[in-house]
Amino acid sequence: MSESLYLPEAATKTEKYQAILPQIEALISSESDSYANLANVAAVLREAFGFFWVGFYIVKAEQLVLGPFQGPLACTRIAFGKGVCGTAWKEAKTQLVPDVDAFPGHIACSSASRSEIVVPGFKEGKVWIVLDVDSDQFDDFDQSDAFYLEKLMALVDKYC
Repeated sequence: MSESLYLPEAATKTEKYQAILPQIEALISSESDSYANLANVAAVLREAFGFFWVGFYIVKAEQLVLGPFQGPLACTRIAFGKGVCGTAWKEAKTQLVPDVDAFPGHIACSSASRSEIVVPGFKEGKVWIVLDVDSDQFDDFDQSDAFYLEKLMALVDKYC
């Protein structure tokens, strides 16, 4: 993959995921710099789906620290177990949140965020990173997003 992304015209969400996953793998498997890879993954997801915010938080010294992202300003550090990202880290499982205001302890990095999905990545059996995707629409994510974003994170775990 070069600097262009192929997306089939009038594609469904599933078709978009199926189209971008091999492109992302081709992109990140040939680049050794993890930061560059994470930046490009965030860019691909934002371009493909128009997400309000998409990015990574990396586990550093018992906190999640902001990594590469696309979108408005974001929270820089998140504590273990706090908010949706910290909960995904603590529980080591995907968090699918249809209404962020209804999530106990939600951290409002942006008041425009309405729904969110956070998917952890694993190295040596431990969460080392989370992918955070926000929408400005309520109930914008479903099990299909969880399925494909978990596949994406397996690629991130392998190549980053």
